[in-house]
Amino acid sequence: MSTIEATSKTTTRVPGDSAPQSRTLQVFLTRGVIAIAWAVVFAAVSHSLTTGVTASAGVLLVLYPLIDARSQHGSARQLLLANAGSSIVAVVALGVAAAGSVASVLAVFGVWAAVSGAAQLVVVLRRRARLGNQWPLLLANSGSVIGGIVFLIVAAGGHPKLMLLAIYAATGGIEFVIQAGLLARRRRHLATLPARS
Repeated sequence: MSTIEATSKTTTRVPGDSAPQSRTLQVFLTRGVIAIAWAVVFAAVSHSLTTGVTASAGVLLVLYPLIDARSQHGSARQLLLANAGSSIVAVVALGVAAAGSVASVLAVFGVWAAVSGAAQLVVVLRRRARLGNQWPLLLANSGSVIGGIVFLIVAAGGHPKLMLLAIYAATGGIEFVIQAGLLARRRRHLATLPARS
């Protein structure tokens, strides 16, 4: 996901600085909670599926990439918009794959997860100098790349299971909630610093 806009490194306090941070915090928190909720519901409808995909699991599969397909802002806007575009393509591809087999779904999801995770990882690394390491996002996006590769390997194996996607979504969601908590703590800390001209 996108990271917060650059916070001034100087001690000068600018009115309104917290507005972009507040929006980003809300985006992270909402993104994390939605992913966790999706994982719980998806696990309930897909835990025993190994060959086919039910209609309810198919609908959830199509909805998941839409979490990322939203307007992005900031210094890496072009990369983030390209990532949102890939999520829209993934929605269509997953809709087609869901009519087929679990292996097809895992393969499509794997490609999307790896591409999306790589794009987001580049954004996080670009912003490290201004925003710190953001370790939950580094973990989430690195995990997305690794998870995507794992999904492709599992899809080529003998017994692919959709339950892997619920684990993937829940883990990523938790990491985004943690990142939102860290941003909230940083905002509180910055609010206590004395203003200087």
